[in-house]
Amino acid sequence: MAQKTQYHGTVQPAAHFNSEADAAALRKAMKGLGTDEAAIINVIAHRNNAQRQEIKLKYKLLHGSDLIEDLHSDLGGHFRTAALALMETKAVYDAHCLRNAMKGLGTDESVLIETLATRTNQEIKDIVAAYNTAFKRNLEKDVVSETSGNFKKLLVSLCQGARDESLAVDHEKAKREAQELYEAGEKHWGTDESKFNFIIASRSLPQLKATFEEYAKIAKRDILSSIDREMSGDVKSAFKAVAQCAYNRPVYFAERLHHSMKGLGTDDDALIRLVVSRSEIDLAEIKQVFLASYGKTLSSWIEADVSGDYRKLLVAIVGPN
Repeated sequence: MAQKTQYHGTVQPAAHFNSEADAAALRKAMKGLGTDEAAIINVIAHRNNAQRQEIKLKYKLLHGSDLIEDLHSDLGGHFRTAALALMETKAVYDAHCLRNAMKGLGTDESVLIETLATRTNQEIKDIVAAYNTAFKRNLEKDVVSETSGNFKKLLVSLCQGARDESLAVDHEKAKREAQELYEAGEKHWGTDESKFNFIIASRSLPQLKATFEEYAKIAKRDILSSIDREMSGDVKSAFKAVAQCAYNRPVYFAERLHHSMKGLGTDDDALIRLVVSRSEIDLAEIKQVFLASYGKTLSSWIEADVSGDYRKLLVAIVGPN
């Protein structure tokens, strides 16, 4: 039996929480001429998502105004985007990110992979429901229309939210399926991606980790190297994302955060999405991996890459290392 890995967010429920006081503070910050951005950050970066939902309700009750609309009209730029992201429920936010990735010309496949390959079964089910409620659309049908080939098949499998989530590891099955993966890939001229799809989309993460350890013994290289050698394009990225999460999920997200900031320019949509979506789940561990991998803290990378109240908000969410 594998031990359940314990992860920690950087945003915790505020002690002595008072939704009425917080709603009043936000109203005061936006009332009249000018906006007190520091007061807004002080509230939204230091309350967890459930508390923010209470604040939204209390704000409307006390002030007869919609907090999301007021924030939208008072704030601007990436600061507004990040603030509004924090105010959505997790499922609604993920649903919006997926819709934005697929609407209009072109598809941002990296968002589909990052979301569908890393969420739990319940999170997937909540996203599917939120997507339908918000957009009156079927997430699976949109994925099918926007993707193709083996990449489409894997995403459809992941949309079911039906991965085995038990902690039990069957070591004999791991050996058997490692051999099947080897014969479908390294040993085979051309890769049988349907075999990879079935195993990677359905097995629990502890079971996959055991399978990949057995695979390395047979193939004399790890599964990530084999995927790199045998596959290409989006399907390669998707299989690698699931495999990385089986090995060590914070490593995957630390790499995604680094990718959003390295080189010229910043992928602000990705940076906001990653910081907000992981803030209550495993951002504490992601920070540790980031520091070990890149030699600087996540906060210092953010401080060097972005500016203004946007920077202050992200740094407040990430917290000290």
